[in-house]
Amino acid sequence: MTDEPRWLDDTERSAWLSLLAVVLVGFPELERTFRPHGLVHVEFGLLAALSNACEGLRLSELAAQMNMSPSRLSHRMRKLVDLGYVELTGDACDGRVSIAQVTAAGRAFAERVAPAHLADVRRLIFDNLDPAQTAALADALGAIAEKLGESCPGSAVAPKGPPVPGARAM
Repeated sequence: MTDEPRWLDDTERSAWLSLLAVVLVGFPELERTFRPHGLVHVEFGLLAALSNACEGLRLSELAAQMNMSPSRLSHRMRKLVDLGYVELTGDACDGRVSIAQVTAAGRAFAERVAPAHLADVRRLIFDNLDPAQTAALADALGAIAEKLGESCPGSAVAPKGPPVPGARAM
């Protein structure tokens, strides 16, 4: 048995460096949509997740779905509550549980910002691909996301049910 690393071949190296470019250049570009509103992408993602949950979500479920620690979620939720985009209530059956629900103001904000976010996602990703490349990307990233989801109990690889206006693309 050897401890020699399995080096990336040329195709794997190209794929890895391209993925890094998307993460290191593309995601900061996406953040620019939310900065004028005092938010970051993950906070918009929380609004989107809550918009897809009509009855709200337990904070523990939301943390698992978003792969966030409870303390990080608490910090982000405090900001969204202060902005009036989310409300927290206690669970009627279990006083130890908090339920987060998007407010009308939060839903209106998400619907107002979503078109700009969608335009950025299209400009940065999908406008550069033909339909076959988009299908291949969806297939490849879906396989990776599914495996990653296995290590994150409660995480959702893809939202279930019909998308909510303003919360389609995180």
